[in-house]
Amino acid sequence: MNIDIVTLFPKMFESPFAESIINRAIKNKIINLKIHNLRDWAIDSYGSVDDKPFGGDVGMLIRPEPVFNALKTIKNQNLSVAKATSPLKKGRGLKSKIILMSARGRKFDQKKAEELAKLDNLILIAGHYEGFDQRISDFMVDEEISIGDYVLTGGELPAMVITDAVARLVPGVLGKDKSSQIESWSEIEIDGKKIRTVEYPQYTRPQDFMGYKVPEVLVSGDPKKIKKWQMDQIKEKQAQTK
Repeated sequence: MNIDIVTLFPKMFESPFAESIINRAIKNKIINLKIHNLRDWAIDSYGSVDDKPFGGDVGMLIRPEPVFNALKTIKNQNLSVAKATSPLKKGRGLKSKIILMSARGRKFDQKKAEELAKLDNLILIAGHYEGFDQRISDFMVDEEISIGDYVLTGGELPAMVITDAVARLVPGVLGKDKSSQIESWSEIEIDGKKIRTVEYPQYTRPQDFMGYKVPEVLVSGDPKKIKKWQMDQIKEKQAQTK
């Protein structure tokens, strides 16, 4: 899977993706992650990518030209890679999306992460300052996504969150793909209904710690009883959240 991130602050992404599971997925070429500096497509030699909004509002807006040119370049690069690695496809039939980090976007959740993980190419645009020229939202992207009802200084952290949530769902990233199938917010079926909720409690050694003991059923060795206990825990948690 190709993930491209367009940002004004590429160095912000160096440390988060240089560690742990995502870094291993990049090294194993399961995920191809590229961070692009929007200023590479600046409108002048000063690196300008923004301007004052019409109408006299405060702040600065990202201009449409740098974003348009960045997306054009990235899409062409991805197409070239697809043709080189899949000559029979010649780049056709690739599943791609361009997503803008935006406070006005749909709320990001596990279902959306699962949907995005099925793509071949994912382009995330992380904004800054006051926001984007509206024509970027209207004509250049497929979707706007928010990670919550609060304000951040820019779209870099949301882009990291989405990248992490999506990348771990790509087959092979977690090693055992079952790890992402039975976890909090993954879809499971209980009593004939498909739901998304938090995972059941889990325990490890020691069995008795400071007088707090692991539930007996989990050390019983009876798979049916353990499974029932796990499902009962989920049901109880689900009832508490209603």
